[in-house]
Amino acid sequence: MERSIIFTVALSIAALLFVLELVRRRKLREEYSLLWLFTALVMIVVSVWRELLHGLATLFGIAYPPNLLFLLAALLTFLILLYYSVIITRLTHENKVIAQEVALLRYEIEQLRSEQANADKKPPATSAKVETLKLEASPLDTSQTYDLSSDDHDD
Repeated sequence: MERSIIFTVALSIAALLFVLELVRRRKLREEYSLLWLFTALVMIVVSVWRELLHGLATLFGIAYPPNLLFLLAALLTFLILLYYSVIITRLTHENKVIAQEVALLRYEIEQLRSEQANADKKPPATSAKVETLKLEASPLDTSQTYDLSSDDHDD
């Protein structure tokens, strides 16, 4: 067996195990690992099945079949990068929309806070005369009055 094929099989198996380990440790989500797993499996199959490799190399006009492995790996990597670029573009757009919505919500909160602060600063709508309240001090004495405008009482 040629060294390039042994190298490709070993590298593909290592990539497969590495991706599985990342998924196991939850460093890579399953949905994103599928392309990497597919790439590693295709590389293993093409590397081990020499007749398939030679047939595909002849079909595509490649004189040295192991070069097809590297071309295939480069194409699959390109597809993975393109896929991730689409995902990054979508996430960037979603982040922009979310940031705009957060900014609008913050603006609305600040408006509500300033309206509430202005409402708290307005004087009360009660009359200016001193109000007195007659309360029962005891069941026997009902004549005590309390001045609500004095500063002696606790609120």
